[in-house]
Amino acid sequence: MPSPATGTVRQLGLHIDGHDVPAASEATFTSLDASTGEVWARVPDGDATDVDLAVRAARRAQTETWGAATGYQRARVLRRVARLIERDQERLATLEARDSGRLLRDTRTQVGFLADWFNYYAGYADKLAGRAMPGERPDMLVYTRNEPIGVVGAIVPWNAPLLLLVWKLAPALAAGCTVVVKPSDYTPVTALALADVLEEAGLPAGAYNVVTGFGPRVGQAMTAHPGIDKIAFTGSTETGIAVGQAAMQNLTRLTLELGGKSAQVVLADADVDNAVNGIINGIFLGSGQTCMAGSRLLVHESLHDEIVRRVAARARQIRLGSPLSEDTEMGPLVNEQQQKQVLDRIAAARTDGAEVVCGGGVPDGLAGLFVAPTVLTGVESHMPIAQEEVFGPVLAVTTFSTEDEAVRLANDSRFGLAAAVWSQNVHRALSVAHRLRAGTVWVNTYRAFSPGVPFGGFGHSGMGRENGLEGILAYTETKSVWVELAGRTKDPFDLG
Repeated sequence: MPSPATGTVRQLGLHIDGHDVPAASEATFTSLDASTGEVWARVPDGDATDVDLAVRAARRAQTETWGAATGYQRARVLRRVARLIERDQERLATLEARDSGRLLRDTRTQVGFLADWFNYYAGYADKLAGRAMPGERPDMLVYTRNEPIGVVGAIVPWNAPLLLLVWKLAPALAAGCTVVVKPSDYTPVTALALADVLEEAGLPAGAYNVVTGFGPRVGQAMTAHPGIDKIAFTGSTETGIAVGQAAMQNLTRLTLELGGKSAQVVLADADVDNAVNGIINGIFLGSGQTCMAGSRLLVHESLHDEIVRRVAARARQIRLGSPLSEDTEMGPLVNEQQQKQVLDRIAAARTDGAEVVCGGGVPDGLAGLFVAPTVLTGVESHMPIAQEEVFGPVLAVTTFSTEDEAVRLANDSRFGLAAAVWSQNVHRALSVAHRLRAGTVWVNTYRAFSPGVPFGGFGHSGMGRENGLEGILAYTETKSVWVELAGRTKDPFDLG
């Protein structure tokens, strides 16, 4: 799939059993370029029939080809995938930028990460092993096996479509699972483009399938399908709860990576220059449209005025524009609904008593779905702007006077995905970090992640972990095997 030129409408198909096919209903929908609002791709609008065909193809591949391959064979394919992604980085990054509205320089970095994930899990594919178990019975050999869980349904959001897909795909394939992907309605293109890379690398037909279509139809068909053994979902908490409820009807295994309202805690002895850079990175990178966005700033009262002044000054200088421009620092939001929701949240915060220090609306002179980088002060912990995920470039600032108060405010949230602590005293920083209820805590940095480090949240931020050893074990079932060694027949009523 080459990168389409501006003005070209790309016609795409579902990817099922190694073939690009129309939806069974032949229905389609359009994907919009987030920076211009123009139609740039037309994709199939799948339904339960297409999901069933994809699941059946995935089951065949899991039973007959990919699932039957050795770990060494799987590792070789995954390493080839990594090499091809490095070759195709610019093409994939351009597609991702046009589809999602993220900056091209961001998507280049993210696509570069994809090779790291495939290489990392290729290393596990040929080393994933059970263990022999010591027991009290000398006439028994007992060992465990980590076997692929089966067919995985991956439901992927629109804010970092390829990266969050590969967080699921690489460990699933390494474990010997096969995958059916449901990309977001807003960003369906790159999941389909990845199929070309996987096929060239030697992944067998049916091991990777993509069904595009609107969530309430395709997503529900996937979560309720009895042929899917595990659902791996990234998205909002409300949708994640619905996914979990549907999956439990078949006792389908689950990994849910959900929302966040992450706190950046700036202690009195923080390096202000470093903290300001981290705050800007945490909330304005990706236009704030990330689950790990540092959207709450908890700052010691002695630093409040200086930190707010410097963050607001830098926010006013952020260059907004086309995601494909090398000069752009912040792009548009993904769709009109998201833009309206962010603007409504800002208006409600004003009504609740928060003060808009900068931003607060749509910037002048720009075509596209932009919201100006916004800093709000006077935010109290009970306000919705401090409790609910905005998913936009909006920073809510609250002050504290003691470390205990900072920890209390940071933990005053139903979410627990990420947090950061800024302090030049490592003992103080770690003391606070260990008391925060969050799945990831950064100290004097923000937004660092790696294929080898588990990622996931506490509370309403989800269940399970992606990445690291935990990430691949989530795609396996543990089987215990008992082998009688004595070679004798015993009394069937003797339990000893």
